[in-house]
Amino acid sequence: MRRNIVAGNWKMNKRFEEANELVNDLMDCLEKIDDLKAEVILCPPFPYLELCTDMSQESYFAVGAQDVSEHESGAYTGEISASMLESLGLDYCIVGHSERRAYHHETNAVVANKVKQLLANKISPIVCCGEVLSEREADKQFDVVREQISESLFGLNAEEFGKIIIAYEPVWAIGTGKTATPEQAQEMHAFIRSIIKEQYGAEVADNTSILYGGSCNAKNAEELFANPDVDGGLIGGASLKAEDFAKIIISFK
Repeated sequence: MRRNIVAGNWKMNKRFEEANELVNDLMDCLEKIDDLKAEVILCPPFPYLELCTDMSQESYFAVGAQDVSEHESGAYTGEISASMLESLGLDYCIVGHSERRAYHHETNAVVANKVKQLLANKISPIVCCGEVLSEREADKQFDVVREQISESLFGLNAEEFGKIIIAYEPVWAIGTGKTATPEQAQEMHAFIRSIIKEQYGAEVADNTSILYGGSCNAKNAEELFANPDVDGGLIGGASLKAEDFAKIIISFK
């Protein structure tokens, strides 16, 4: 059964004391929600993972990392392995984010390797996909997303794929203030579910949570989440303020 999920990607933000304050504020907000209809995941920078996992024991959120190495271990200075994340008790990890693809030149093959490392360590990958503005304007968005998903994920068997969460992030809407319309979001989410169905069948497709990422905020979340194939959000800037993030969490009806 697929789940409603709201994941907060803090990116490279917050000093330690600010991170501590943000988590405490969010815990207060979550405590006030009578009927929590979504799973909440916090994805802070690496230095704050243990802070968050410790505090999650007293609250209603899970913790994920923002990235992972494609290598199991070894002489890879600055890299963080999936087994390290597992040893911290993490349940989730973002891979394939558009910023990793753009700034660190990560390919679909690299994303596929990272997914395999995470699954081997019993961590659920949140796999990002999405088109840039030029691809949308050329009406190539479906081809781009199909290629990203098929090359990154379709080497998995059905059981492995059942542990995947997909986040559709129209790159032209990330941090720009622009947002895909609810109709555009639903169209792409339905397309993603259709290609999963082609590969793995209806049951796997119906059980896959597909999140929207791309300037989702407290004002537009309810309208976006009302779509039948939008199962929540991967939230960037709006996850850095506890009250705004809490408003997004309660946007499910």
